[in-house]
Amino acid sequence: MNDSDSDGDRQSYCDRCGEPAGIGDHEACRGARLMEPPRYCGRCRRRMVVQVTPAGWSARCSEHGTLSSA
Repeated sequence: MNDSDSDGDRQSYCDRCGEPAGIGDHEACRGARLMEPPRYCGRCRRRMVVQVTPAGWSARCSEHGTLSSA
């Protein structure tokens, strides 16, 4: 699902709200992510380019590559 690179797959930020993942309660974000694509890169907090199609979604970070529902 994730393009891999040398930094690994660590997530520092919530991919829905963009806030630091370890601070605060992200229960609502986790619930929303069951139905929605990510909006922020979980590694660098950049806003991602998101495309939703009938077949799924893709979200692209300019620094860390593309995630998809496939």
